[in-house]
Amino acid sequence: MTMTPEAFPAIHAVNFRAPPPSPVGPGRRSSFANDDVLTEYLQLSLKVPDLILPDRAFPRQNSAQTPPIIDLRYLDSPEKYSGEEIPELIAQVGCFEVTNHGISRDLIKLVLFLAAGIFEISPEKKKTVARSPERRYGFEEIHGEDEIRDRSEELVWCGEEAMRLEMEGIWPLRYSNFSQEMEKLQAQIEQVATKLLPFLQRHTSKKLCPENGSAEEQELAEKVCRVQKHCRRTDGEQSENSLRYDVIRMLIRGTEFPHALCLHLCSGKTDFHVYSKKGWLSFCPNQDSIVITIGDNLQAWSGGQYKHVIGRPIFKGEDDTCISMGFLFSPPIYVAKSIQIEEVETISVGQQIIFSVFIILVYQFLVYFYHIFV
Repeated sequence: MTMTPEAFPAIHAVNFRAPPPSPVGPGRRSSFANDDVLTEYLQLSLKVPDLILPDRAFPRQNSAQTPPIIDLRYLDSPEKYSGEEIPELIAQVGCFEVTNHGISRDLIKLVLFLAAGIFEISPEKKKTVARSPERRYGFEEIHGEDEIRDRSEELVWCGEEAMRLEMEGIWPLRYSNFSQEMEKLQAQIEQVATKLLPFLQRHTSKKLCPENGSAEEQELAEKVCRVQKHCRRTDGEQSENSLRYDVIRMLIRGTEFPHALCLHLCSGKTDFHVYSKKGWLSFCPNQDSIVITIGDNLQAWSGGQYKHVIGRPIFKGEDDTCISMGFLFSPPIYVAKSIQIEEVETISVGQQIIFSVFIILVYQFLVYFYHIFV
């Protein structure tokens, strides 16, 4: 029997959409007999955690601590700095000031004045000496909005011959003078830092110097200085955004150049901000003092006793442009020598015979001369 298509019944797709839940009537009671007991249990056991959100972009300011001040003239005085109060405060804050450091005020002012002229170079010439993965020195390229870009500039200076040649190519008349004075200042800054490390060493059981490394790593730490131009900030949200941008940029690159100490010099009236994982603090440095912050190397060598922080000057004077410098310092690196088994040197039989003959001859000569002259 032949079946035609008309013989089959029409098949329609069935819609299996679930029906909506039935609402519970207002007068309907819960199915639990001890509903009050259950409600009380949930209220006592289920606790919503207290969420602590960050204080805007950074941790809260810690105004209870102030960095200690060290007079370099009395650094070795047992009466003044023999206690643990100042080292403990340095360990907590990660920053301190040094006064009477012996560096000429005229030299510092001269170098800061010459450094200001570097940033007068045209943007086109600055791009030719911009920093890159292959070039660790040069002008820092700042990306962002125009109003933020105009707020600050930075030059990473080092004593390399390659930088001197490139900078003299775009700033031929004045860079040679700046480089010479910068070398003088850098040498005196290194002397100050070298005097401070033994003081920090006396108050920790760890050895505050590397036990291994390379000469290249030491060269990177000793000859680097961050030269920054700070423009006077306007009030309002624009200034706050600019400050936030600068600080975030510093935190990201904080360990770009490993160092033990960073010695900061500033021109003009300034506040100084210190940023760390626990928070940040602000203080007004003394005139002609050097502000020193702890670096990442010193934190590692001390086993975390001295905390790594990042410092930043905030200028509050009337000058439109101010200059600051941050010299990075680390002590000399001692390359750890592998322990080798000392080989015992043996004397061969032939060497022993020659040595015996030599002794006999010397003895015979002495006896001969003794009989002649006696």
